[in-house]
Amino acid sequence: MALMETPLCDFGWKAPNFTLPDMNGENVALADIRGQKGTLIMFICNHCPYVQAVAERIARDARDLRALGIHSAAIMPNDWHAYPEDSPDNMKRFADKHGFVFPYLTDETQHVARAYGAACTPDFFGFNAEDELQYRGRLDASRMAPAPADSRRDLYEAMAEVARTGRGPKEQIPSMGCSIKWRD
Repeated sequence: MALMETPLCDFGWKAPNFTLPDMNGENVALADIRGQKGTLIMFICNHCPYVQAVAERIARDARDLRALGIHSAAIMPNDWHAYPEDSPDNMKRFADKHGFVFPYLTDETQHVARAYGAACTPDFFGFNAEDELQYRGRLDASRMAPAPADSRRDLYEAMAEVARTGRGPKEQIPSMGCSIKWRD
């Protein structure tokens, strides 16, 4: 497990289109999940301790953001053949366990992760209604253990600002997590 940080937000960068299968094999496109006020794309996996520490908070924030017109999807970018904990069957169990109400997609070819420039799990990409990147930061102060319950909800607050104004905050703290397990 190599510790990685996300790059700074490239404000205005356009979300690449994609179509990926969900855990049940049904194809889901970016257009299918786009929210009226914006879209949150998350690169996560099942076995990363950074993701495990915040999985319930990811589910909570996605539910709360949906009420603001921001829709979400998670993409599992790892080579699940080399890391079977991240297989589609295990993704389904992980999503059920943590109460995901958003699509959890498999990027088996890793083309989408590469197109987005995903660096780690978790890696959050918050777009406005025009699919322009406005947030590339952390969920909150959590690391391999959850931050205190009263910690600032960085991702939620940033995306609530995007829902209100179409713009994300200028100051963003990078997300931190496990390196993506790329195929050779």
